[in-house]
Amino acid sequence: MKKILVANRGEIAIRVMKTAQKMGIKTVAVFSTADRNAPHVKFADEAVCIGAPPSSQSYLKGDKIIEVAKNLNVDAIHPGYGFLSENASFAELCEDNHIIFIGPKSKAIKIMGSKLAAKDAVKAYNIPMVPGIDEAVTDVKKAKLIAREIGFPILIKASAGGGGKGMRVVEKESDLESQMNRAISEATSAFGDGSVFIEKYVTSPRHIEIQIMADSHGNVLHFFERECSIQRRHQKVVEEAPSCVLSPQLRAKMGEAAIKVAKSCDYLGAGTVEFLLDAEHHFYFLEMNTRLQVEHPVTELISGVDLVALQIKVARGEAIDIKQDDLKINGHALELRVYAEDPLNDFLPSVGHLDVYKIPKGEGIRVDNGFEEGMDIPIYYDPMLSKLITYAKTREEAIQLMIKAIENYEVKGIETTLPFGKYVCEHEAFRSGNFDTHFVKNFYSPEALKAETENEAKIAALIAVKQYIEDQKLLRLSNY
Repeated sequence: MKKILVANRGEIAIRVMKTAQKMGIKTVAVFSTADRNAPHVKFADEAVCIGAPPSSQSYLKGDKIIEVAKNLNVDAIHPGYGFLSENASFAELCEDNHIIFIGPKSKAIKIMGSKLAAKDAVKAYNIPMVPGIDEAVTDVKKAKLIAREIGFPILIKASAGGGGKGMRVVEKESDLESQMNRAISEATSAFGDGSVFIEKYVTSPRHIEIQIMADSHGNVLHFFERECSIQRRHQKVVEEAPSCVLSPQLRAKMGEAAIKVAKSCDYLGAGTVEFLLDAEHHFYFLEMNTRLQVEHPVTELISGVDLVALQIKVARGEAIDIKQDDLKINGHALELRVYAEDPLNDFLPSVGHLDVYKIPKGEGIRVDNGFEEGMDIPIYYDPMLSKLITYAKTREEAIQLMIKAIENYEVKGIETTLPFGKYVCEHEAFRSGNFDTHFVKNFYSPEALKAETENEAKIAALIAVKQYIEDQKLLRLSNY
């Protein structure tokens, strides 16, 4: 493998290219006209414009990306995450054109891409699942019968869904019809597939996921868990590894379950098996993401393994040269997704110009970054600027280091999730480990963040005044 095309943009494109270059592999960037001056374009050995700013005219044009790959004699394509990363047709297109797709085979993507097909595949492996119906439902009458049987509250979910789209919590029967229609409509417009299914709503869940890696020689390993319960709109914002609530026994059980899920679809490469953990610490299979995850750095830091390097080796047909017993958890890592969003305005995207953009540096601080000072934030793509990651010996130290890193991250011209990240890290529920996926609903409000920010500004002003008085005293003394 001499040349890899990275079919993505921003921080993940650079992240993949860094490892490829370390391995002596040339890199090709693709970009839309909106990203002409983006850092990933400058970072690559070669770069090709593939279309207009909307992703449907650029980053989602699989045939155009294949054409570029063939013209430049590319051996393999790394899809990153998002865009074409879980597109079975694109993986097939790579296979048909004798280009290695750095990811699973199209069959596994298809199975795990449908939540219903995924549930069906893992049935034989005796993996716990949330009580519910394992078939698509469109008839409201039938849905009401199922809901009564399971018991409210229930969750309506899009079978082809992700990122919280086509998902509705229903507390009582009278709301079922309207919420179901909304879920079907949302799923149809987001995924082109309106099929939904129903399952019991776990009321105080934690979102725990297990990182796995499988090679073509029958080896499947798990790289421990990530805690991803701090979410807004069903999307993760703060992630950490390991989880502070898992015992070694539960960790081993969940790891074994994740390996079985991978085996159920003859998996290849990096993947993540997602579970819900209830208040009594029972876990349930949720879904499998057939790609590298946004939050993979926290796993890399606690395991000491470069997951992208391992992805590339597996794609080259090599056997994983680590055994499960070799893997040990070392330290604690925390990640904040730095989104161009306004936490004071319902986390709405904050588009604008990066007047000031300075990232923090120091021991235990890692920033997977995709932007530079002076750039505009495009409106066409996911609003994530970077991922801020801290690593230390203990969870407490990693949290404190995160607070310090957030304070040293300078962004002017747009709003970001940095203040929200600090709010989370300073909150007693998070620090104590006593939280679930309802953290934002239960503890966060724009008013609370505003009050905290104003209080910090007052303290800073008082310190400045005190310092000024001290300086004046010294000045007067030195004049005598």
